[in-house]
Amino acid sequence: MDTARLAEVVDPTLVLLTVEEAARRLQIGRTTCYALIREGELESIPIGHLRRVPADAPATYVARRRTEQRAA
Repeated sequence: MDTARLAEVVDPTLVLLTVEEAARRLQIGRTTCYALIREGELESIPIGHLRRVPADAPATYVARRRTEQRAA
């Protein structure tokens, strides 16, 4: 297990994730994650020159997609 993944497992109290951490949680690539952010599908916030994803945003995105799938 790499260090970043270990930190994520050890510290579930993280409030903000990097785009890479959010992509790992969604099991998608970093480029796809940035595309979801750009399209407004995945919530993110700027902090200075950094882009961070609220820790609950990946789960919210998945829940919304599941709801959309059921409605279709």
